[in-house]
Amino acid sequence: MLELLGQHAIAVWLVLLVVFVVFEAATVQLVSVWFALGALAALIAAICHAPAWLQIVLFILISAVSFAVTRPLVKKFSTSKIQKTNADRCIGDTAIVTEEINNLEAKGQVKVDGNIWTARSENNDIIPAGEKVTVMKIEGVKLIVKKED
Repeated sequence: MLELLGQHAIAVWLVLLVVFVVFEAATVQLVSVWFALGALAALIAAICHAPAWLQIVLFILISAVSFAVTRPLVKKFSTSKIQKTNADRCIGDTAIVTEEINNLEAKGQVKVDGNIWTARSENNDIIPAGEKVTVMKIEGVKLIVKKED
């Protein structure tokens, strides 16, 4: 492989550089910019007639270093803060059953934070009106609740 790379090194690194740059441009997130930098370093080494093993080492080293240096910054700036919607805020809250919850009959309502929601039991228990329940999650427009202990 090293002999093949040695004969066509400039072409190989140039093609790889173009592929990585095009792939990076085609995606929304940073996925191959590090490899493009490594390919650029290897291309420069090939132009300077460096041995094939050095070109490969430079490609790996520059790719790894650029990844290690820039990845934390990219994650910091690209991570969006998840903002809870009004519905999400009731997860974990206590609700009062206003209509008996019976999953088999597809019935049940709870009142949480002053709002009435359709509700289903998390473990298929029948929960009578007046009981306190904990909101476990939301599925569509239904609250999935669990009887408080």
